[in-house]
Amino acid sequence: MRLGITSVLGNKRVLRRIHWCMTLLCRIAADLVVIAHMAYVLIVVLGLPAIWLGIVLRHQWARNFWWRVGHLSMILIVVGEAWAGITCPLTTWEQQLRERAGQEAYRGAFLANLVHDLLFYNAEPWVFTVIYTVFGSLVVGSFLLAPPRWPGRALPATAKTKS
Repeated sequence: MRLGITSVLGNKRVLRRIHWCMTLLCRIAADLVVIAHMAYVLIVVLGLPAIWLGIVLRHQWARNFWWRVGHLSMILIVVGEAWAGITCPLTTWEQQLRERAGQEAYRGAFLANLVHDLLFYNAEPWVFTVIYTVFGSLVVGSFLLAPPRWPGRALPATAKTKS
């Protein structure tokens, strides 16, 4: 006796319900990936002026080793992807989830689409590579000119009063 999938699962109505649930889960997952991607972008972009301001105001967190290394690593990943011509994995993942959910997925880089949506700006991919590289250079320069405090090092007496 051969059993088809519809007889095993009950009927076509059950299959439609499963498909609907999987589609909904893919849409939610795609939205969560977008939120994570936006958080990544905001940390990288807003992190640099926050670090500069923190250094000027002599706040301890601005020289926190793990924060600074994490921030530097994040932008270096973006620059490396741009120079290698690799689409951000978060962009790819989100597009795949949207396609599985039956939604239209945009093409190209996440930041390029974000800029296009917010500012109606359209540029060639090399323009974004240059922007990423310049921004990454600013982060590296800040890291070298105002280096982080290594873990376990004592704070100077003047820095202990600021938080």
